[in-house]
Amino acid sequence: MVRPPLTPEERLRGEQLGLVLRRARGERSIVEVAAAAGMSAETLRKIETGRIATPAFFTIAALADVLGISLDQLAHHITPTPTP
Repeated sequence: MVRPPLTPEERLRGEQLGLVLRRARGERSIVEVAAAAGMSAETLRKIETGRIATPAFFTIAALADVLGISLDQLAHHITPTPTP
């Protein structure tokens, strides 16, 4: 099955998500956070750099739990603000 290409908005949202997660990780190592969330460091690296722009819900939920941020906070930071 071929996945349709991401829209520019989806790519931007993925980049914003990565930025929020990197900031929340702070000084913790990518290996430490990834292991605590049950994923590989490479997967977390790809999410943080926007290369995986639409990660699975449970992946994001695990990261939010490990990083101590709520899903509401994540959604707030990555949801585009409507323009008039």
